[in-house]
Amino acid sequence: MSLKDMQRDVDAWIGQFEEGYWHPLSMLARLTEEVGELAREVNHLYGQKPKKEGEPENNLELELADILFIVGCFANSLNIDLDKAFDNMMEKYRQRDSNRWTRIDSK
Repeated sequence: MSLKDMQRDVDAWIGQFEEGYWHPLSMLARLTEEVGELAREVNHLYGQKPKKEGEPENNLELELADILFIVGCFANSLNIDLDKAFDNMMEKYRQRDSNRWTRIDSK
């Protein structure tokens, strides 16, 4: 699925509801919440904070997908084409960081 397809699916979902997209500050808060949930799960799995007894297991894949959903909402509400934005961002990295790290030798 392309980012454009994801944005279309998100828009179809949100379009079912009269409330529509949230305001940008509310979406930023929601994105922050979702990133916090991902951070908590990563800390439980790979960090030094064990889960509390009886605390349910979460799924890293779903936490990441929740972030993608809200990013899709955010982009749609601001008429941002994520495919184009991603291409522009990658070009920035290719130009700025092409010699920043040690490359793996191709053999």
